[in-house]
Amino acid sequence: MAVYQIDPLQDRRWTEFLQRHPRASAFHTPGWLEALRRTYGYQPVVFTTSAPDQELRNGMVFCRIDSFLTGRRLVSLPFADHCEPLVESPEDVKEIFAFLEPESHKASWRYVEIRPRSSDWTSGTGFASSETFCFHSLDLHPDAQELLRAFHKDSIQRKILRAEREGLTHEEGRSEALLDKFYRLLLLTRRRHQLPPQPRDWFCNLIACLGEALKICVTSRDSQPIASIITLRCKHTLIYKYGCSDSRFHNLGGMAFLLWKAIQEAKGQGLREFDLGRSDFDNSGLIIFKDHWGAARSILTYVRHPTCISQPDSERYRMQVAKRVFAHIPDGFLTAAGKLLYRHLG
Repeated sequence: MAVYQIDPLQDRRWTEFLQRHPRASAFHTPGWLEALRRTYGYQPVVFTTSAPDQELRNGMVFCRIDSFLTGRRLVSLPFADHCEPLVESPEDVKEIFAFLEPESHKASWRYVEIRPRSSDWTSGTGFASSETFCFHSLDLHPDAQELLRAFHKDSIQRKILRAEREGLTHEEGRSEALLDKFYRLLLLTRRRHQLPPQPRDWFCNLIACLGEALKICVTSRDSQPIASIITLRCKHTLIYKYGCSDSRFHNLGGMAFLLWKAIQEAKGQGLREFDLGRSDFDNSGLIIFKDHWGAARSILTYVRHPTCISQPDSERYRMQVAKRVFAHIPDGFLTAAGKLLYRHLG
């Protein structure tokens, strides 16, 4: 059985295939791939056992990353919480994995990484588990009031009520003005986390490439933006992808207010799932916050070939030093650091 490489930005079969496939997500789409290409220069590729003259019946999508800082590698997909291999037949899976193993040596990739949402992608493939994350997903089938009653009373329900009493305003769309508000809040949030923000161009390109599938939501008090989220929609799923806030106003419940609005709107559109994304296991606060929404918790396990060795102490030390620097440098330097570094992190 042969394995073929196609360009998902040029081959129309890829878009048609995604429309048919039940597990295709926003991260598989040409819009997400084109935003990656425009912002970071990553080149997308799909590996499939379908010949060029056939209808696509499977595919694994990757991006080629070529970085002088972090090396050459093949990732499915950069900055995506998960990207399921869209392959059903075990024989096709083994064939594609068997093709990728020697290909990685020829291309001098440090590793090939796959970020599946489902488990058990390592059996008999030569790939092994690498990083693991906590993942949350909220089932939207129950009615809105049933969902609301399942939220944690103190952490979520009361914050929603507080936001309503405070008269917080809500606006949504994809305008330049909304992006400005979001990005100012993102800068505040990333500084709290001692990290640079993603490049503003990344969000501009996501808006341009994803169109109506992306939405920026901002809540304000007395015209002062206090919290914002970006959501992505694909098929029957709404994805909570980015969130940021001004910590001075956390007691007003702005983030709970925005997420509840998003859930209500998703329900109104007949969506079935609210994807709350991944969390690092050492970020217990974020995990508990997502638990309080009644979301189901599972584990995301990424797989690599070859399996990378653990991060050395020297790298961890450099990261700690960098975070202390990021916490204190001016905004202009912090955003410049994000523009410089993110293309090497995918």
